[in-house]
Amino acid sequence: MQGCDASVLISSSKKKKAEREAEINLSLAGDGYDVFFRAKRALELQCPGVVSCSDVMAITTRDLVTLVGGPRWEVPKGRRDGLVSEASRVEGNLPQVNQTIQQLISLFNSKGLSARDMVALSGSHTIGFSHCKEFMPRIYGYNKTFDIDPTMDQGFAKSLRGPCPKKNPNPTVVALNDLTTPFAFDNAYYDNLQKGLGLLATDQMLALDPSTKTYVKIMAKDQQMFFHYFMAAMIKLGQVEVKTGIEGEIRHDCDSFNS
Repeated sequence: MQGCDASVLISSSKKKKAEREAEINLSLAGDGYDVFFRAKRALELQCPGVVSCSDVMAITTRDLVTLVGGPRWEVPKGRRDGLVSEASRVEGNLPQVNQTIQQLISLFNSKGLSARDMVALSGSHTIGFSHCKEFMPRIYGYNKTFDIDPTMDQGFAKSLRGPCPKKNPNPTVVALNDLTTPFAFDNAYYDNLQKGLGLLATDQMLALDPSTKTYVKIMAKDQQMFFHYFMAAMIKLGQVEVKTGIEGEIRHDCDSFNS
């Protein structure tokens, strides 16, 4: 949680619980980590000790976005890997599904990112999934007046009750973040928000809050504009508190520190 330094790739030890073991990170797919590990191992065979895990993450993420139809951008390089990875440092540094838009904007601002950047980066939810526990408060007993979150399409909400029952939900079951084009990197995510088809509360509120709804409308209308904003935000995100020069290290294996 000290910037773009690949700290999330570190495995826990007997003495210390690493960042990837924080509750909010448990939903990250294991095969996603494997992609970075395999890319790093291939690089180490050709040029050992040259390319950091931080750069591997940034470049591989860009390539994966491009492979599923998204834009391609030039990734600034030269990052070094962090020397700290602790689960206890995660809270307060990553977005939570129960936060308000203003709380989220403040969090992004603290990292040098704007409200527009936040909306553009949220567009990455055009790919991926969320576990039941992350949206169940929206589809059961929302408040004293509404059983289902009134900002959510009612048919969509009821369809989620099958795979995510109120009693004893399976913690491994997931729902797609993008109902319409779940395997394509496009701007359908924003169009879905305007129809009440946002899966997470924080996603849906982007289309309703005065600070962000204009950006949602722009990106829903113009996919190339979304791509432009997304690329700019990704470059900024990749430069958050980076380590260069003699800071940090270049790991031999991405899941462990060199020492």
